[in-house]
Amino acid sequence: MSTAGTIVILTGAGVSAESGIATFRGPGGLWEGHRVEDVCTPAALARDAALVHRFYDLRRAALDTVTPNAAHDALARLDAAWPGELLIVTQNVDDLHERAGARRLLHVHGELRSALCAACGSRRAWHDALPPATICPACAAPALRPDIVFFGEIPYEMERVEAALARADLFVSIGTSGAVYPAAGFVRAAAAAGAATLELNLERSAGSAWFDETRLGPAGVLVPAWVDAVLAR
Repeated sequence: MSTAGTIVILTGAGVSAESGIATFRGPGGLWEGHRVEDVCTPAALARDAALVHRFYDLRRAALDTVTPNAAHDALARLDAAWPGELLIVTQNVDDLHERAGARRLLHVHGELRSALCAACGSRRAWHDALPPATICPACAAPALRPDIVFFGEIPYEMERVEAALARADLFVSIGTSGAVYPAAGFVRAAAAAGAATLELNLERSAGSAWFDETRLGPAGVLVPAWVDAVLAR
């Protein structure tokens, strides 16, 4: 990789876990005590909107109790200092990357602090509770919902991600399970385009075999060390 090469970074729940945000799948496949099918699918929203909205209201409110950790801070430092192209693609719906200072950032699974209108498709910043049938300021429909990409829905800006992967000199996956597509396929896309590939994770992911190198340990330790090495080149 040249001194100003293109870096694409994928982050998952393991990056935010050290800040106290629960990883997506806990014991038994539950998400903070709920079946994913009950809180993260279009069918769940249609069946019990009150439950789904309440679940995300609680997650949104919980963001006020957590702060970015050393991994977020290191990636923000890389974002600010790297002279080449860089894109942080996060599967996380928290705002810890932004609060650490990252700017070259894309949330492919949506954001807790955003609301989506199911009627007109507009999105807007949202920090308070979001009851079902909240009126959309853009179109006046009672159709605001959490701006979360549910299972079965298409992640945001995939064309932009694919274009970045095609240009990448280095692809780094941090704190991800390697089990959820399309993100699980990013490493192969990057490698096919000629990029070097690196995994930083607490344990080997489902896709570890596809990476050139895997380093194991806490994100709060591995990521700052990697960023220091990259910026020292």
